[in-house]
Amino acid sequence: MQYRSVVGESVAEKTIEKSKFLAYVTHVGGEEEAKAYLSKVRSLHPMATHVCYGYIADKLGNLQRFSDDGEPQGTAGMPILGVIKAQELKETLIAVVRYFGGIKLGAGGLTRAYAGCAADGLVSSEIKSFETGVELTLSVDYAEVNAALRLLEGEIVLAKEFSSEANFTVMVKEGDVESFSARARDFLNGRVKLSAGSSYFYPF
Repeated sequence: MQYRSVVGESVAEKTIEKSKFLAYVTHVGGEEEAKAYLSKVRSLHPMATHVCYGYIADKLGNLQRFSDDGEPQGTAGMPILGVIKAQELKETLIAVVRYFGGIKLGAGGLTRAYAGCAADGLVSSEIKSFETGVELTLSVDYAEVNAALRLLEGEIVLAKEFSSEANFTVMVKEGDVESFSARARDFLNGRVKLSAGSSYFYPF
């Protein structure tokens, strides 16, 4: 299984007919994370007229929520959620903050504004494919450290630990564990110990 999601957090801002809109985009790993992030956004903008949002908070796309937060029904939350769904993203939240500038946009204008701001937020976000990965630790004697570092060039190195031997923990796609392990043993002439650790979804 794999799915696409944003990595980290991004913010985009635009002004439409004197109203200021700010789109906050972030990765959320469940409804509690989503609620906590929305509370954070609201605390950053206590004077905002509206804080509307849409999110899909699970890997399968079943946990979907949205809110118009006082805007006319269907003009904010659904358009924001629609942008997320159009990009086929999961575990993604977009909150759009509005400071009313005195000019009414009408239902069509609001829908375009919220959808456009959500889309702008995604443009400034980093989107990656999340796949099941395995933490693989390579342990070598100090004589093999330089060779190990050459082997790991271009790999996702999560940790380095130097004690009685040198330990390097890398993230490897679940389907590549055997081929990577074989390559490591070959590259290091068998002078390496390999041990698999935690397995979880990772943004490759």
